[in-house]
Amino acid sequence: MKVILMSGTCALVVSLFATRWAIRQFASWGLGQLIREDGPQTHHVKRGTPTMGGTVIVISVLIGYGFAKLLMWEAPTRSALLVLFLLVGMAGVGFLDDFIKVRMQRSLGLRSKAKLMGQTVVGLVFGVVALHPALGDAATVVSHRLSLVRDVGPALPWMIVLALVWFMVSGTSNATNLIDGLDGLLTGSAVMVFAAYTMIGIWQNNHLCGSSSATSGLCYQVASPLDLAAVAAGLTGACFGFLWWNASPAKIIMGDTGSLALGAAMAGLALMTRTELLLAVLGGLYVAVTGSVMLQVSWFKLTRRTTGVGKRIFLIAPLHHHFEMAGWEQVTVVIRFWIIAGVCVAAGLGIFYGDWLGSLA
Repeated sequence: MKVILMSGTCALVVSLFATRWAIRQFASWGLGQLIREDGPQTHHVKRGTPTMGGTVIVISVLIGYGFAKLLMWEAPTRSALLVLFLLVGMAGVGFLDDFIKVRMQRSLGLRSKAKLMGQTVVGLVFGVVALHPALGDAATVVSHRLSLVRDVGPALPWMIVLALVWFMVSGTSNATNLIDGLDGLLTGSAVMVFAAYTMIGIWQNNHLCGSSSATSGLCYQVASPLDLAAVAAGLTGACFGFLWWNASPAKIIMGDTGSLALGAAMAGLALMTRTELLLAVLGGLYVAVTGSVMLQVSWFKLTRRTTGVGKRIFLIAPLHHHFEMAGWEQVTVVIRFWIIAGVCVAAGLGIFYGDWLGSLA
């Protein structure tokens, strides 16, 4: 518990002060945000706002977690290092995307194929290592079975599991990338999801299979859940600190550097805690926003093919921009979406705890 508290607190403090420094420094370097021309007109006032703020979040997590482990004189676990690898690796992909935007002065950075290739490399490297038993240990940190709260169904072939890992990492990072369009929207909702995984890790550690507190049939087969909780706490603290400056009107934008990294970290925590399917509930807001884009594109293509004129379901996609175009103030959209995110997280934690209560019955 000391590691968890220190990781979260240190990451919060570093993020809070480092972001203030980054605002001035990034502005002096000319790292200003570019705005898509077809988006809401109210967003054009954000042009020039320092971007790539996600680097501060990533560095804060690394410092917070590293400081906590060093202070307690504990070695980092394989599970935690794999989640941090996803965080840093996907931040690298996002950094390239942001850098190209700034350098080439265009609102679109990496081409979609290049970005997907980067996500694929990071996701597959993570999957291969996670599915390979550690030296002297027959178990893997990622299960070969699907999980909602705990493993269910038969063991799946190695290649299918690797494909599912890739899909989760790429899909979740793209989902958080899509929702990062309003001041504080992703940061605030991510705080809730990471806080939930902090609680899940603590609970799983208290009922870990093989521990003295475990009861037959009422335990979790998870590798190093307490260390995963420490990483999740670091992410929570880092996002909290960044939100102070990212709230409307944003002084800095996390960019793809942060949005891709946060999504990948969520996927990693879900895979490691064996709650892959539960992430769809905890991150229900991201599912809805991603679904709005898929529906918009699919309906437009279908109607254009059948009638010759493409039609839209929403005024604009993703979903949060639709409500902006409909006349909602940006702050109103963000707060209401935060409420939805909170409801989704509460529902996810309810399912998690409900499974435990059901096992006791």
